[in-house]
Amino acid sequence: MFTGIVEELGALLERRGSTLVIGASRCLHGLKNGDSIAVNGACLTVTGLSRDSFTVDITPETEARTNLGLLKASEGVNLERALSYGQAVGGHLVQGHVDGRGRVLAIRPQGNSLLFRFRAPARLMRYIVEKGFIAVDGISLTVVRRYDASFTVSVIPYTRENTNLGRRSQGDVVNLEVDVLAKYVERLISPWTSRQAPGPS
Repeated sequence: MFTGIVEELGALLERRGSTLVIGASRCLHGLKNGDSIAVNGACLTVTGLSRDSFTVDITPETEARTNLGLLKASEGVNLERALSYGQAVGGHLVQGHVDGRGRVLAIRPQGNSLLFRFRAPARLMRYIVEKGFIAVDGISLTVVRRYDASFTVSVIPYTRENTNLGRRSQGDVVNLEVDVLAKYVERLISPWTSRQAPGPS
């Protein structure tokens, strides 16, 4: 489990087949083989460690559902170590189970912030609500506006400087994870919402 508060902007150093070598510094402290770490919001298992990097393996499912298979050498990635019990939750509860890919539609200045508009798959839009939580590349953000097939978030200077959002441009692919609470609510009420109205007798 994660919080969506990015600890460090790492970088892809090398790809060896399905193995990614990620450059990092802060997130290496206390990290062990077998630990979970979020890379652009995808929960992965650490398989190797060095002085300035760690390795993770990505499965075909991860490659198909996330933007990790699209990473280029030295591209920045958002990193967050797994949440410990008793640790402050500064964002929201993020599982690291990416629901799908989105795409940057537009970026425009708004005061000292930037307003990002993302396209999202139709199957995810039903979970996205104004002022609700969304994880974009593992970053916990608040939805400003919701449209039929897209949504906007406001990104403050600190987030731009300390995550890969500061390097994003129109057309870029991002990882999306919707609030798991919305999915649980949908599941719980589905027996009632799926009932068909009785027909004429």
